[in-house]
Amino acid sequence: MAEKASAREKVAIVTLGCEKNLVDSDMMAHLIDEKGYELVDDPQQATVVIVNTCGFIDAAKEESVNKILDMADLKESGKVKSLVVAGCLTQRYKEDILQEIPEVDGIVGTGDFMSITDIIEESLVGKRPVRIGNPVFSYEEVVKRKVKTGTYSAYIKIAEGCDNACTFCSIPMMRGAFRSRSMESIIEEARHLASQGVVEISLIAQDSTNYGTDLYDGKHMLAELLNRLSEVEGIEWIRLHYAYPGFFTDELIEVFASNPKVCKYIDMPLQHSEDTILKRMRRPGRQRDIRELVAKIRAAVPDVAVRTSLIVGFPGETEQDFQNLCEFVKEIKFDRLGVFTYSSEDDTPAVRLPDHVDEETKERRANQIMEIQREISREQNDRFVGKELDVLIERYEGKSDVFVGRSGFDAPEIDGEVFVSGYKGELGKIVKVRITHSYEYDLAGEVL
Repeated sequence: MAEKASAREKVAIVTLGCEKNLVDSDMMAHLIDEKGYELVDDPQQATVVIVNTCGFIDAAKEESVNKILDMADLKESGKVKSLVVAGCLTQRYKEDILQEIPEVDGIVGTGDFMSITDIIEESLVGKRPVRIGNPVFSYEEVVKRKVKTGTYSAYIKIAEGCDNACTFCSIPMMRGAFRSRSMESIIEEARHLASQGVVEISLIAQDSTNYGTDLYDGKHMLAELLNRLSEVEGIEWIRLHYAYPGFFTDELIEVFASNPKVCKYIDMPLQHSEDTILKRMRRPGRQRDIRELVAKIRAAVPDVAVRTSLIVGFPGETEQDFQNLCEFVKEIKFDRLGVFTYSSEDDTPAVRLPDHVDEETKERRANQIMEIQREISREQNDRFVGKELDVLIERYEGKSDVFVGRSGFDAPEIDGEVFVSGYKGELGKIVKVRITHSYEYDLAGEVL
């Protein structure tokens, strides 16, 4: 039966939004592969296309809708017989999708994607299946994922959902309350990924530093999880994302300082510097707490790279608030930084706040922050010239005859890369590179 199914249908998964969606797509890919369908990368070669959507902010929702419409066109011009929409957008806007995009043949929400093969089968026989239930999915149920050949770095969800109730965020509506996975299931998934050639895992959650408090008698267990994951054979780098500052313990700092497999890289979304804005955002802690924590981390781990993300144009942000934020960025000198303009999200408390900022002002502020960060990044990168860094080699650029990788100080897709000359080995290896040149965000060097 599997051979017949494979011969009949070719399935492409198009993933949008954050890396959490990528994890869900990998799980769907495993189920689809087990069923006997053939997975293909190019939607134009597929008979079934799944669009795993994002519904977090306006720009992401627009991108998701446009991609659905693009894939719908393939039902006219290509081989596509079934178009299935999954993910956060379906969880929030089921009726809109069904009514406004008739080309969609089936939809599945964030808590029901394990039924993806049933959705495909029903859609192919003329039904229009809808599986939108409770957004809560238990990641204890499955750890198997199918990653694409040549994947050396993968994300692992250590928890899902969120309890922090930030006024700007719609995540709890799409993903439910905070719930940690057991250490055993996470470790099993890491082993499964290592068996497929993955050497770097990046731990993700809406609130990663709160890991374990709901499962282990209120204890923060992230430090222990990092140490146990470092024992998994084949995993060489472990990277941490979305570290909520309020739960960053001394024990966790010690793991970063002492465990060689834990990358000296901390992604800590702070959102803003000003106490009045943080209070409106309903973020715990204040600027003084943030300054003290970053100083403590850098004192214990001198070579650490600290990444943050900020929101500009939040309701009530004055020009003085913004200038104070600029000064904060200049003083702290984050190694990596991303900035977002505030997006009004349906049914979130921030929508009802007074003094909304106009779009032109938001864009100006975002650009100004990134100009500041550009100079800081160049200055921070200069310090690597002449030093040796471990670099994970990920691809080969034939036109320039160089290999491209990342150091432990750079996360995939969002941070800089290292251009490596003189390398003759395989992809997926971590090698020593002497840095010879630095740029605003990237580095270049020679393999040793």
